[in-house]
Amino acid sequence: MRTPPFSRLLIAAALGSALALAPLSVSAYESDVFSLKNRWEHTVTEMPANERESTLKALASEAEQLASQHPDQAEVLIWQGIVLASYARERGGLGALGTAGDARDVLERAIEIDPQGGNGSAYVTLGALYDRAPGRPLGFGNSNTAERMFQRALEIRPDGIDVNYYYAVFLKEEGNTQAAREHAQRAVNGTARETRQASDEALRRDAEVLLGEL
Repeated sequence: MRTPPFSRLLIAAALGSALALAPLSVSAYESDVFSLKNRWEHTVTEMPANERESTLKALASEAEQLASQHPDQAEVLIWQGIVLASYARERGGLGALGTAGDARDVLERAIEIDPQGGNGSAYVTLGALYDRAPGRPLGFGNSNTAERMFQRALEIRPDGIDVNYYYAVFLKEEGNTQAAREHAQRAVNGTARETRQASDEALRRDAEVLLGEL
């Protein structure tokens, strides 16, 4: 089993009054998730590398607060997991394993609530986490589990830029160049999500680079 170092991978404002009516509460958390997502996307696609770690750390703290107030909302947990995974990636090294493990746990809880995993987003991030983390005894990395996560995401969203790109990277590292080339091309040709336009387009560019290397 491959156990690569955890070196790559593969975001929420305060809530209103706890006494608010239920529809207003839902609206409030959706607004906070929207804000979280936008700031995460700006951080990972536009912010200088030397500023990303501290910004993601702050976003992770906000996401934790939001999740503590809405522990049964899969969308909140998925975004907490995405932010934590991004923060772990920026930290790098063995020191990031705890953060990566927290991201895994949050995303797996989200999938228990929403088996579709936020239209596959939770599975994509889990695949990258299981791929990049070192294996036992240091970490939880597992190539077979990573493969299952990517395959589940592909079943849900086969034309997704993100899943095809990260799966192509995984396949390249596994030595399956032909399949890696196929999924890199699918990422290049994939459909960017309206809600994730900037990050999907950034991954499309990464897929173009990867395709040139295969």
